[in-house]
Formats: sequence, C-alpha cells, structure tokens
Amino acid sequence: MKKTLGHNSKKDFLSKPVEHIDITKFDARPIISSMEKMSFVSRETANAAKIYNEMISEKDCTIFLTLAGSTSAAGCMHIYRDLVKYNMVDAIVATGASIIDMDFFESLGFKHYQGSQFQDDTELRKNYIDRIYDTYIDEKELQHCDKVIAEIADSLEPRPYTSREFIYELGKYLKKNAKKKGSLIEMSYDYNVPIFCPAFTDSSAGFGLVMHQEKNPKKHMTIDSIREFRELTEIKIKSKGSGLLMIGGGVPKNFIQDTVICAELLGKDVDMHKYAIQITVADSRDGACSSSTLKEASSWGKVDTSKEQMVFAEATSVIPLIASDAYHKGEWKKRDRKNFSKIFE
Repeated sequence: MKKTLGHNSKKDFLSKPVEHIDITKFDARPIISSMEKMSFVSRETANAAKIYNEMISEKDCTIFLTLAGSTSAAGCMHIYRDLVKYNMVDAIVATGASIIDMDFFESLGFKHYQGSQFQDDTELRKNYIDRIYDTYIDEKELQHCDKVIAEIADSLEPRPYTSREFIYELGKYLKKNAKKKGSLIEMSYDYNVPIFCPAFTDSSAGFGLVMHQEKNPKKHMTIDSIREFRELTEIKIKSKGSGLLMIGGGVPKNFIQDTVICAELLGKDVDMHKYAIQITVADSRDGACSSSTLKEASSWGKVDTSKEQMVFAEATSVIPLIASDAYHKGEWKKRDRKNFSKIFE
C-alpha cells in the first residue's frame, strides 16, 4: 500500500524548490584524492575524475558531454552550465527533456520542487503535478513551456532545422526573454557550444512543435535528425582527439559513439574516442539494452579501452565531485575554446 504524506493542496506540494549545487563553492579534490585509496565505486569515481582531468589537459581533445535521465531537474543543472562556462565541454548531446523540460523550463522562471517518491500519485494528478521520482513539476507551467516553444517555432522561417539550430534559436530568445539568466542553453549560445538532441520530439519541444505544425499545416519548420547526425560527425572529423563524459546512457550515448562509424563510412580517417566515462545505474545483465559497457563499445570500433571508466552510481551523487575536482584543479584555464557552433554558420 502506498504511503500518503497527507498534503492536500498544490501550494503544499510545491513549497520547497530544488536548489542546484554550485561546484565552485566547495573543493572536492581532497575527497577524490582519498577515494583513490579506497575500493568499489569510490575508486571508480576517482579514476573517472583522473580521466576527465586528462581530457581537459590534452590541448587538442574535444570533450563531448552526454545527458540522459533527470539529473538536471534533480539539482545538477548548474554543473552542466558551469562545465560550459569554464571551458570543460566543447559539445553536448542530450535528451530533449534535459534541455527543454528542465533547462529551458527553468529559464522561463519556473522551478522543480522537492517531493516524495511515496506520495499518492492520484492525489498529485488531481493537483496537476507531475512527479520525477521524488521531484515535482507543475504541469500547467510545463504546458506554458510547450506553448513558448510553439511561439518560437512560429516566428522562424518554415524549413528543416537540426535540433542544434533550433536550440541556438532558443538561446537567442533567452538572451532577451529569460527570467532566470545563465541557463545551459544560454551559456552554450554565448560560448558557441553546440547542443544536439537526437530524440528532440520526446520532450516539451515535441508538444510545442506539434502545436506549431497544427497552426501552420502548409508552412512549418521540421527537425532534420539526419543532418544533425552529419553535423555531429563533422565535429568528430574536425577533432584530433575526443573524450566522452556520459551521464546515463540511452540515445545520447549511442549517438555520439556512432559518429566514429559514420565518419568511417564517409571515407574519413578518424580515431576511436580516446577517453570515455559513463556514470550509470543501468545493469548490463539484461543483454545491455541501455547499459552496454564501454568495453563492449570498443568491439564496434567506437571507444578505445585504454582510458575508459564505468561508474555504477546514481549520477547526482558523483558528478558534483568529479566536476568540482576538475574545476579546482584548473586545467581548463589552459584550454582554447573550440567554438564548434561557428563551423555551421
């Protein structure tokens, strides 16, 4: 039997906002250093931090961040923004939900709220509240986000866009209209870090674009997922080396790894991704449906196994440590920005 916590009003449910962690406010270097001498997930985390710092310190290494799951809603949103701000990421591949339902949503002035996984979901539905494990979202606010996406699409030239192009337009919109400044979308717009969402319509963007096409049946914009695969592959081709920092798995993980194969099919001589870190709780015993290991990816010619680390942990518990360690070590201060968005102008 589900446990009911006794709340009965929307105001009660949405009273305690999620606060995003700030990696610049604490120094994780001593913790990571201690973890190196431990075992299990602690040592895996320390090794992942070591590999990430190697990526950052290698001048010609392109760093790809992939995001799947709901860590942005859960308090990691500013981590990913700061990885862009402090030049520790050169391109991003994410789920549409991570970018639109979470980052763009909050940039409109809305929040995610602390809740409980034990709450009666029927009661939540009556209050028009959506639940992500122990985190709540106001469905009416999310629908407003859908409508803003539709309005932005209405304002654009009716033609095919890659998700990267459309997200760039969202960044342009936020420069003038954001109620919460410094979102991942806006920061990526400022620093020419392209964001790709290969399953873009599986998000508020999908609802918004459906409304856009319904309103404009003969002249509307569309998402060209094939061209964005080509664009992402072009970044891999232009990179002398590359590393992956992957939060979760899913489509973003596969999409970035497949660029190696795509480049080969286009007759380009590219190396496998030299570095790779994946933080996941997915279990590979089911045939690795969404949890194939990095060693398995090597058999496909996607990832080199010499500098790879699987960290089997819930990401909100370890990515703050890895990111803070990298920020305070300061290797990012020696990097030149790649400005990959400019190659598509």
